[in-house]
Amino acid sequence: MGSISLVSWIFLLVPQVIENYRNGSAEGVSLAFITIWLLGDIANLIGALWGHLLSTMIALAIYFCMSDVILLSQTIYYNHVTKAITARREHAQRVSIPSDSQDPTKPLLARPRRRSSGARSRHRRSSARRPDSLSAILEKNPSSRMAILRNVLAITGICFAGTLGWFVAWRSGAWSATETNGDGQEMPRGAEMLGYLSALLYLGARIPQIIRNHQNKSCGGLSLLFFLLSLLGNLTYGAGILCHSSDSTYIKDNLPWLIGSLGTMFQDIIIFIQFHIYSRNTRESPEVDSAII
Repeated sequence: MGSISLVSWIFLLVPQVIENYRNGSAEGVSLAFITIWLLGDIANLIGALWGHLLSTMIALAIYFCMSDVILLSQTIYYNHVTKAITARREHAQRVSIPSDSQDPTKPLLARPRRRSSGARSRHRRSSARRPDSLSAILEKNPSSRMAILRNVLAITGICFAGTLGWFVAWRSGAWSATETNGDGQEMPRGAEMLGYLSALLYLGARIPQIIRNHQNKSCGGLSLLFFLLSLLGNLTYGAGILCHSSDSTYIKDNLPWLIGSLGTMFQDIIIFIQFHIYSRNTRESPEVDSAII
């Protein structure tokens, strides 16, 4: 379970990063969601190191922080930096157009020739026949059946890769099962408090995203596979803790991490429901993009 969880988190960001890059925007992603998630992962990492938890849990905590920084940087870049650059360019264009029109020589030297209506219609038809191939590929909406098939294949591939990775590590002796009993070292109080803090942050991180989706009545810009991998990662992460030992003391020490991983699954389910409702509203909408037609 820990190996599958590790592979899930490794590939977690890939769908959302591609989605943001394809759209040239991260409007669908809540900045508060990523920020709170990062704070939770930082608290999780410190608590895991302080409490001397399993090496796999510490490795996951480190990768969580790295992944959050990547997605947070991309979100800030698209939502703030590119917006500022675009606004400056538009302002420069608005300023330059009136200055050109005031030049008394412009109407005489740069007056465009009139084209006949037939020429204009032929130009429009030829432009319509030559759409940008890359844009056409990116804007082409896949069918729901193909999207479901791709997601199922991705989840299956993650599970297979995680299982294969565990098998190779186990056969090579790098990964061995250890018995855990209640006589081990007691969890430091500070590490336990950080664990509960991270769980609280995890549980609150998705709330801004859920609110944003509700206000926009859309999940546009969000990758469904991103949340599917998050659900799989949280499920196997919590299951890995439970499969390691059923001792009551061990479970009590790891309870904050269980709450943080398994508790967020319910919020992921809410986001899945939003995907379903808002995508259905989009299909029922009478508005059609004429560019696609």
